[in-house]
Amino acid sequence: MDKNTLWSLRLGFSGKQSQTIQKIGLNAFLEKSFMTKVDKNIPNFLDNSPKSLAELQSRRKEIKNNTSDQTKELLKKEIQVSNEMKDWWLEKMMNDDFPLREKMTCFWHNHFVSTYQKVKVNHWVFQHNKLLREEAFGNFKTLTKKTIQTNAMVRYLDNVDNRRDKINENLSRELLELFTLGIGNYTEDDIKNGAKGLAGLHLGEDQAIYRRFFENNDTITYFGKTGNFKADELVDIIFEQKAVPYLITRKILKWFIYDTPSEEIVKYYGDCFRKVNFEIKPLLTKIFTEEYAKESAGSKIKDPLVYILQLLDELQIRDVKPRLIVFFLKQQGMDLFNQPNVKGWNGGKEWLTSQIYLQRNNVADLLCNGKSLNRRNQFNENEMITENKNALINVNIDFNSNGNNKTIIAELTNRLLFQTDENLQKELETLLKYDFNPKTESAKNAVLRLFNTITKTPEFQLI
Repeated sequence: MDKNTLWSLRLGFSGKQSQTIQKIGLNAFLEKSFMTKVDKNIPNFLDNSPKSLAELQSRRKEIKNNTSDQTKELLKKEIQVSNEMKDWWLEKMMNDDFPLREKMTCFWHNHFVSTYQKVKVNHWVFQHNKLLREEAFGNFKTLTKKTIQTNAMVRYLDNVDNRRDKINENLSRELLELFTLGIGNYTEDDIKNGAKGLAGLHLGEDQAIYRRFFENNDTITYFGKTGNFKADELVDIIFEQKAVPYLITRKILKWFIYDTPSEEIVKYYGDCFRKVNFEIKPLLTKIFTEEYAKESAGSKIKDPLVYILQLLDELQIRDVKPRLIVFFLKQQGMDLFNQPNVKGWNGGKEWLTSQIYLQRNNVADLLCNGKSLNRRNQFNENEMITENKNALINVNIDFNSNGNNKTIIAELTNRLLFQTDENLQKELETLLKYDFNPKTESAKNAVLRLFNTITKTPEFQLI
């Protein structure tokens, strides 16, 4: 596989950035990615959703006093807003010239999980997502402090129920187990005492705040230190522990490059991460530039985002509705803003079950045959379909019309597959025979059939 295409897929969601990487080099591409600006405006789809605690309380009162049908209508509208937020984010992923920030936002989204299904307030979910985007390349310790004090997180991990007279350990436990240290690097006493330090951290206007009547001001011992610690101090103490850099470094390596990174490489980059005081930008620069020099293609299964956006880009499909891509992602187990649990999407082999593989092949068949992507065609869902399932779309694929069958096969496999063998080469040559004429009217359809066959190979599922 062409190295620039490989890294376009890894640092973004398709091969769209391969020519830019080739032209300006990986280091310049990374610098431009780090410099991308964040739009801090609140999207229009949130205009009528509650944004303050007073508005939320008013909405709850309205629901309480409404009839059953009126309540259902209000809840339906908020679900619609949640769906529009998915469309909004997906469009950012698809359209950014330097999509690494969105790729990293999605990484943090799956690390600091907080779902709409549990939070149920779209504005808080948006604020959480906005924070992850703003701090995507910043400092891991700073991001941890800010994230555990978002309204979305204290709601999602039940810290609204954590009070001095009734301790809830959920946020304290996940802060250690999933966000920073990993299992085996803390004690149950650390969880219990951490929960005391987080007691009373409750919903606020723009972020969570401590409520004096619910705080626990006991002196606690946390990782051997004794005092009256609150959220920021707890995180400071956590980041003094030896295990901190390795959990997140392993997850970054898995997200971008290796489904099963070696312990040696995890420790190597983890030690580097500690030396730069948990700054994300220099860690990513070191990982990407050093791993770019290696032959590592085929070490990671494509997640559903990369699979579908690469497919659309290769077929030059520009007008597909984001909602249909969102639906595809959901069926593939990658529902944005709604991970299955606090651990997030596991990735790896779970992205290639027999059902997921079949769904991918069905979608590739549809698109390569110029058929509109819609729910019924994708998965035979018994839902109301507004799209015309017989509608045809314009699909194209780049190939050198001055070549021959072997050069065109080589062109596509170099762009799409991390490796080929003799058997696959023979199979592809039976599709595009030695006497293939790329100048004929039927040439495009023949190359599309070749492309479709390539997408069905196990090798196409890997980057």
